[in-house]
Amino acid sequence: MAAIGAVSSCSCLHPGVWLLKPGMQKMSSSGLHTAARCAAKDYYQVLVLGGGAGGIAMSARMKRKVGAENVAVVEPSKTHYYQPLWTLVGGGAKQLAASARPMGSVMPKGVEWIKSRVTSLDPDKNCVWLENDIKVSYKYLIIALGISLHYEKIKGLPEGFNHPKIGSNYSVQTVEKTWKALQDFKEGNAIFTFPNTPVKCAGAPQKIMYLSDAYLRKTGKRSKANIMFNTALGVIFGVKKYADALLEVVKERNLAVNYKCNLIEVRADKQEAVFENLDKPGVTEVHQYEMLHVTPPMGPPAVLVNSPVSDGSGWVDVDKETLQHKKYPNVFGIGDCTNLPTSKTAAAVAAQSGVLDKTISLVMKNELPVKKYDGYTSCPLVTGYNKVILAEFDYNAQPLETFPIDQSKERTTMYHMKADMMPLLYWNALLKGYWGGPAPVRKLMHLGLK
Repeated sequence: MAAIGAVSSCSCLHPGVWLLKPGMQKMSSSGLHTAARCAAKDYYQVLVLGGGAGGIAMSARMKRKVGAENVAVVEPSKTHYYQPLWTLVGGGAKQLAASARPMGSVMPKGVEWIKSRVTSLDPDKNCVWLENDIKVSYKYLIIALGISLHYEKIKGLPEGFNHPKIGSNYSVQTVEKTWKALQDFKEGNAIFTFPNTPVKCAGAPQKIMYLSDAYLRKTGKRSKANIMFNTALGVIFGVKKYADALLEVVKERNLAVNYKCNLIEVRADKQEAVFENLDKPGVTEVHQYEMLHVTPPMGPPAVLVNSPVSDGSGWVDVDKETLQHKKYPNVFGIGDCTNLPTSKTAAAVAAQSGVLDKTISLVMKNELPVKKYDGYTSCPLVTGYNKVILAEFDYNAQPLETFPIDQSKERTTMYHMKADMMPLLYWNALLKGYWGGPAPVRKLMHLGLK
């Protein structure tokens, strides 16, 4: 995970609160968990790397499968963050404190929490190495290390965040600076960026743009603002149905979208952002800004780069349908750290957790996995303080929607799911290993059972 703490991916975690089992709605204080700095044992039946959404969800599921004493989670961070809320924090609609909980409160009770950092993986010997040369062996390994943020790959950052007018919803240290920059806006360019790398929650870089537009309209400053979305991509969104809907929003609200435009430098003292034209390498353009929201370049965690478990780009190399490693049958991956060809969201983690649970159950019985992950992911595209387009799709970038309505339409009900219901579902169902994605809800809806 990023150094800021264990952070869940961005999500649509889905309305399904009504499906929770009795008693699951309450957060139990008895779940608080403490542990020694290093491993209590040198062997575990199931070892989980990472205490984000995927790691905690799978450790809860594995606890029920093999017993808490046989499961350990390696995670150095003291705080677990529900990052999907940061879009709303940056827009002034939620408080940052609401996104954070002590790591011990989300760690499954009885599971060993190893408060250390993984330094190397040795899958040929079924072990990992931690800080201080501590070796921990395993029978089964689940890798859930998330994705790393690389602000430093943009010249002038992260030190540029010490200046006003600039923020980023992707870091706990900078998300409130986004809201401050928005509040302080007077007149000029408000620029929102999307980098030339894979990112978690690909919709988030433009969600804050729509919120900023709404805020500036509400405060009477919109006529003095030139709002720009400078994206390294060639499209506004990867699924045509939702891209078409977003382009209508862009047109209606007079927002400028510049494609193949990659942020390479921030001159925060001068309030200048430098962009490279990806269609014309070496050609740059400088924009003055009154407000700048930066989405950082991202990549696999350093420990996975050149690791035996990773592909040539550093992502955990797993089968896209079973989440089992392609070379090591007792190794599995989930979430942002994998090379699954789908968007990196917590909705994807939820769907993956249900499939991976079935996969591991069969592998433990020496049987072949049969449950298949279809690439389901979701992104609640916040387009205002009470509007959301709920995008859901599969590996083929085809809509895979839960509700029997046109989800490409802006809806207030979907905003309340994003802002109010999904956090409950995250803390009380996904992290406890009871939520495996919206497929059951979708089946019920399509059967007309509401």
